[in-house]
Order: sequence, then structure tokens, then C-alpha cells
Amino acid sequence: MSLADFPRYSLTFGPSPIHPVKRLSAHLGGAQIWMKREDVSSGLAYGGNKVRKLEYIVPDALASGADTLVSIGGVQSNHTRQVAAVAAHLGMKAVLVQEAWVDWPDSVNDRVGNIMLSRIMGAEVRLDPSGFDIGIRDSWQQALADVEARGGKPYGIPAGASEHRLGGLGFANWAYEVEQQERELGVFFDTIIVCTVTGSTHAGMIAGFAGQDRPRRVIGIDASATLEKTRDQVARIARHTAELIDLGRDVRDDEITVLEGWAGDYYGIPVQSTLDAIRLTGSLEGVILDPVYEGKSMAGLIDLVSTGTIPKDSNVLYAHLGGQQAMNAYSALFRT
Repeated sequence: MSLADFPRYSLTFGPSPIHPVKRLSAHLGGAQIWMKREDVSSGLAYGGNKVRKLEYIVPDALASGADTLVSIGGVQSNHTRQVAAVAAHLGMKAVLVQEAWVDWPDSVNDRVGNIMLSRIMGAEVRLDPSGFDIGIRDSWQQALADVEARGGKPYGIPAGASEHRLGGLGFANWAYEVEQQERELGVFFDTIIVCTVTGSTHAGMIAGFAGQDRPRRVIGIDASATLEKTRDQVARIARHTAELIDLGRDVRDDEITVLEGWAGDYYGIPVQSTLDAIRLTGSLEGVILDPVYEGKSMAGLIDLVSTGTIPKDSNVLYAHLGGQQAMNAYSALFRT
């Protein structure tokens, strides 16, 4: 099957916009930087990259006859908020397991931002004290069993939709979307920068771009602080997705790049480079980044461009995946 053979349920406005960030590019004095904006791609609860993944998962959920979407993430998960929004949009229920993935002392962490929006949209929110892990979780499997026990029909969506067999398709399609937008803009992006944690956003891109004629580098900036697990998961999902869309060859090891150096010691805990990247991008471009994902991937971009690791003649496309809704849970960081 090609990607076009997979059913897709439209949840976005269409292709997410691409625009140059000229003042940031000039400030860094290197490559030209553009952004592709998943954070403004949908009308469902402020959008974000997981909505694009769900476009390929929803048809399978509907075909299964499910009445409840069951998913999992941290207390401030962007993914679970987007699952709640899609469930509301479809007239389904949502059960969301919110684990304590981030040891963050903000006193209203479990009452603002993403989790508040999920509650507003009618989701059943279950707080769980378990810590961070990108794998399959017992708490999620228990939630699935509980829905069945009370007579519902659950449809499971793992964290970030990454371990779902269709989880990579949304960003394989993103790669084809970029190719079309390049023709319209008259530019070629030789380097893609994306934040990487549970892996299917980055992995889908790898699979999608691998089928195109012009080679480019897709650089994942690790924000998981569990680098080897994340790298292995990206590779596995990329190869699975490539097989699903009939790439016709194996994804090579040199097509899988996950860089460390900006995650800090723990998932979800910003470090100084994160905060510097958020302030710099905000003050130069009026674009808001979050401290869990985009602040870390932008810190990586800033270093790679300003040091010339990415050559000056490059056109860099930064994938803005969203996540700003979590900012209120980090309010103590920006008091001046």
C-alpha cells in the first residue's frame, strides 16, 4: 500500500503554514531558518502535532466500533489534550491516564494548561503517580480494562500515538506536504529540525522523506533524556512506517539522527539553554515555544546554526509541534 491508500479523517485546516523567521536567522548569522507550524494547524483545542497523527488513527478507531478513546501521557501531556479534543469532535468519550512524568514543583501543575483543557472537553482524567517512561504502561492497560468492565468499547492510543501501528503515517504525509510547499515557495529545505521524545513524529518524517528524490537531513533533537531508548524507538517506527507505505527499501542507519545535548537530565525539566531559546525566539519573532519540547529543540537549532555545524548556505525547516498550552504550569520560570 502507498500512503494514499490509507484512510485519513481530516482534523486539520489543510497543510500547516510555512514561514521564514528572518530576525532569528539574522541574529544567528548562519543558515536561513523557516518554521512549519503544527501549533496552528487545527481548530481542535489549539492543535499540535498529535492531531496530524490522529487523522490516520481515527478511521481505524471508528471502524472498530469503539465508543471511548483511551490514552496516556504526563500531567501536562499535549497528546492527551489532543485526544480529548478529537474524542469530543467525534462524539466519543475519552479516558486519559496522566502520570507524574515531570517532577516539577508548580502548585497548580495538575489544574492548568493541557489537563484543564482536557477536563473542559469532558474527558475522564486519571492522575497516576508513576514516573516517566516512553514504553507501554500498566496504568494505560488498566484503563482499557476498566472501560470494558463497565460495558464500553475502548480504543487504545499509546503515549504520543507512537507505539500505534499507524502512528508514523501522519508525519510521513507531512514530508510529502513539505515537498509540495517547497515547489510553491521555490525553496528546498536541506535540513529539518524536530523535537524527539516518543519518536513517531520524527520517524514518520524519516520514512516520508526517504521516498523523495532529493536527499536531506532530518535531525531529531532529543528531549527525553533517555537517548538510547528514544533512538531505538525512532529507528523501529521509521522502518515500520517505511514498510507500511511501501518505500521499497530499508531505512538506512545514516537516515536516523537523534542528537543529545539539550534535554538536560530529565524529561520535562527546562535547563538554561531551554529558557534562553524561548526568550530569544519570543523576543525576536513573537513566536512562543514551550519548556518541555520546543524550547529544547530550538536550543539545539540555535547551537547547530550559530556554530556553523549546519552550513551557512542551508535552508533549515524547524517543525513547531505546539505545546504552548503547558506554559501556565511553568509560571515560576518567567517572573521578570
